[in-house]
Amino acid sequence: MTDTSITVRKAEPEDLGRIEALLDANSLPYRDVRSKPECFFAAFSEGAFVGIGGLETRGSNALLRSVVITEPNRGQGYGTALCDALEDRARSNGVETLYLLTTTASAFFRRRGYEAIDRETVPASIRRTTEFADLCPASATCLEKALER
Repeated sequence: MTDTSITVRKAEPEDLGRIEALLDANSLPYRDVRSKPECFFAAFSEGAFVGIGGLETRGSNALLRSVVITEPNRGQGYGTALCDALEDRARSNGVETLYLLTTTASAFFRRRGYEAIDRETVPASIRRTTEFADLCPASATCLEKALER
């Protein structure tokens, strides 16, 4: 197992093309990256880019989105470390509940304490996000997690 210590920082303008390409290569929504760059984060290990993730905060709720690790770095704990960092960031910004949509990573997020819920029960502010309303298919599993203080 690789040392999974990572540094997570807000995406910078020069990161946006790489973020879009990584999302597209992994069949994840990418069309709104440039319209809301403040929602995206880049993860690095020992200076090397290893992945991305996003948080769209709406009051005490947030949408966790676009979590992906680069192909050569998968299976080494970076996804867990990135999710930990994003959850910590959300918590420190007053988020009480995280929501997400996934078509492929339901088991990963369930192991992290997320529970499946009906999309219709998600707060309207989250349902109105571009990913929720337009980009993610209706077949995606909707999950939520209450963040402990």
